Amino acid sequence: MDTAATAPVFRDATDADVDTLVALIESAYRGDASRAGWTTEADILHGQRTDPEGVLAVIKTPDSRLLAVEREGRVVACCQLEHRGDHAYFGMFAVSPALQGAGLGKVIIAEAERQARATWGVTEMHMTVISVREDLIAWYERRGYRRTGRMSPFPYGDERFGVPQRDDLEFELLVKPLAQGA
Repeated sequence: MDTAATAPVFRDATDADVDTLVALIESAYRGDASRAGWTTEADILHGQRTDPEGVLAVIKTPDSRLLAVEREGRVVACCQLEHRGDHAYFGMFAVSPALQGAGLGKVIIAEAERQARATWGVTEMHMTVISVREDLIAWYERRGYRRTGRMSPFPYGDERFGVPQRDDLEFELLVKPLAQGA
C-alpha cells in the first residue's frame, strides 16, 4: 500500500472550513452516525456538540489554532490548540467515525503536541474530558495524560453544548508534560 497517498496533511483551518468541521465534529460525537466510531457521546448527550459560531471563534481567537487534518484532499479530523501561558489546551478533537480505531488519532495528538511545543514552547498540554467517559480517558492515559481530579461543571442548561441525558456530568482536567526537543 502506498502510505504517502493516505498520510495525513495538517493545516490551519479557515473560515471556508467551518461547515465541514461542524459536520465532522457532530458526526464523531452525536446522533446515530457517531455510533460507527467509539468516541460517541450519543448515550449521554443529545443535541449539538458545536455550531458554526463556536468553530469560527476557535479559528479567529488569537493564540488559538484549529488544525484541519486531510487525507486525499478531504478533511477527516481536527483538533484545537490554544496557547495558555506555560501550557497549551487541546480540544475540539474529532476523527471521522469511519476512520476511528485505525491509529489516526494517535498520529494527530502527537503532531498537536509537537506543534504546541514548537510554536509556543509550552511544557504541558491540558484538556478536559467528561469524567464519565472512562474509555476515552483511558485512551488519553495510554498517550501519557494523567487524571488530575480537578473538576469543572458541565454547562447544564446551555444547549450549545448539548442536552444532557444524565445529571452527573462534569469535566476532568487531564495533563501531560511535554518533553522539550522531542
